[in-house]
Amino acid sequence: LAVCVDGWCVCTLPTGDGQSVQMDSIKSGFVGSQVELRCIFVNSNPPVKISQVTWQKFLNGTKQNVAIANPSLGVSVLPPFKERVTFKQAAVRHRTPSLEDTTIMFSNLRLSDEAAYICEYTTFPAGNRENMVNLTVFARPQTRMTLTTPTIVARPQKRKMTVATCLSANGKPQSVIKWDTRLKGEATFQETQNANGTVTVRSNYVVVPSRETHKQKLTCIVTYNNERITDSVVLNVQYEPEVKIEGFDGNWYLDRQDVSLTCKADANPPVTVYQWKVVNGSLPSTVEILNNSLIFKGAVTYELAGTYVCAATNGIGTRTGLVQVNVTEFPNNPPPGGPEIPQEQHNAGAVIGGAMGGVVLLAAAATLLFVFLRRRQRTFKGDYSTKKQVFGNGYSKAGGLPAHPPIPNNLQYPDDSDDEKKPAQIAVTGGFDASERDFDGDAEDLKRPYFTVDEGESRDYDERTLAFQYDPETEIADDMVSQTDGSVISKKEWYV
Repeated sequence: LAVCVDGWCVCTLPTGDGQSVQMDSIKSGFVGSQVELRCIFVNSNPPVKISQVTWQKFLNGTKQNVAIANPSLGVSVLPPFKERVTFKQAAVRHRTPSLEDTTIMFSNLRLSDEAAYICEYTTFPAGNRENMVNLTVFARPQTRMTLTTPTIVARPQKRKMTVATCLSANGKPQSVIKWDTRLKGEATFQETQNANGTVTVRSNYVVVPSRETHKQKLTCIVTYNNERITDSVVLNVQYEPEVKIEGFDGNWYLDRQDVSLTCKADANPPVTVYQWKVVNGSLPSTVEILNNSLIFKGAVTYELAGTYVCAATNGIGTRTGLVQVNVTEFPNNPPPGGPEIPQEQHNAGAVIGGAMGGVVLLAAAATLLFVFLRRRQRTFKGDYSTKKQVFGNGYSKAGGLPAHPPIPNNLQYPDDSDDEKKPAQIAVTGGFDASERDFDGDAEDLKRPYFTVDEGESRDYDERTLAFQYDPETEIADDMVSQTDGSVISKKEWYV
């Protein structure tokens, strides 16, 4: 039978004479605890004489005496085990000792106590009998969780930072660290091998501090040797105010009473200063500032309309919120007892109503255009029973072209006229001068583009009446009608 520790092996050969040393093959304990290493000698019949029992520490191929029990010399425990190792059975320490059970008690275990331990019996006349146990010493880690800084500040740059550290120090074997939280962060891990064989594990939790991370719970879970150790912290994140203005319900109408605006701010630390203003204007004369509220005294007027801004300041910074206040003439509440129409239905109704209204308007416009064109084609604009003379630059709608007054013979034309003869003002017989003529600016005739006189009511016009030449126009038969587009049509064909 071979027992090996750290690559070194001790062979114990079974005997056929009935003697044996009984021990546990493996024992373990934690640093600072107590462990029992059992050693019992099974004698033969007839029994052999036990001359001495020796406990030895076997490490790296070297044996070191721990304790000796001798029937004649008594019990001896050697340094550095003298204060921590004792024989369990009191009979071993008697004047006439019983050495069949030489189990020892190891107290206040140290990491350096980890080794293989041999219990050797010296007998007569059978010789030596021994066995070995492997002792493993565990080190319970020191676990703690701490905040990186007492105060965590959320910055506008939104940079990541380590907010908490979980440490499992000097553990043997090493621990496993995990995090339990609702935060959207990440963890880093670091392991350090210590000279005494222990391992230190460190984990940092990294997150972007914000208003949402404030008061969030962060739990570190350390698993060691099937043991679960937890520790938690609650983050204290400081951040600028998050501002919103309450009080405007979209239904501020004339003569409404008791309206107000309140500046709500979520901030850590709390807001210390509130400031109100109106964009492109000043606060109404009827307003009273009370802490973080605006109290409007009296009835609502159009003066209250505008964009109100609230600035909230704490130890971290200043943020603002705004609200657009509109004042209507009448309230827009739904009828009493009637169901409130959802905004989505309002929007859908507006779209459908707008579309239907557009279709109706298009139809009406098309109808009016059609009627107008038909009337233009079928309606005769004139008087067939009366012939009229047109003076000025108009034309007669009654059929024939107007007969102009006689053109004086003393009209002169410029030599550079190419396309048409444009008359020039000249002096006439009798010393008439256009600049000396007494014009009445308010005369009704001067305001008209042309004027007509019936043949029976025509007046005499002398040569001074006209100072311009009119191009001769082609005569049109009495049964022809002049149209507004310059064409002519027969009276007979008009009604065809």
